[in-house]
Amino acid sequence: MKLRCRYRIYPTDQQKRLMSQLFGCCRVVFNDALAYC
Repeated sequence: MKLRCRYRIYPTDQQKRLMSQLFGCCRVVFNDALAYC
């Protein structure tokens, strides 16, 4: 039997901005790694 949970978060405006920066950096690193390969 597989268990699946769903979570919903409600970030503040500051948290939204910080997550946007984090995911933007992760995207750049991931794309650079793909280009390197």
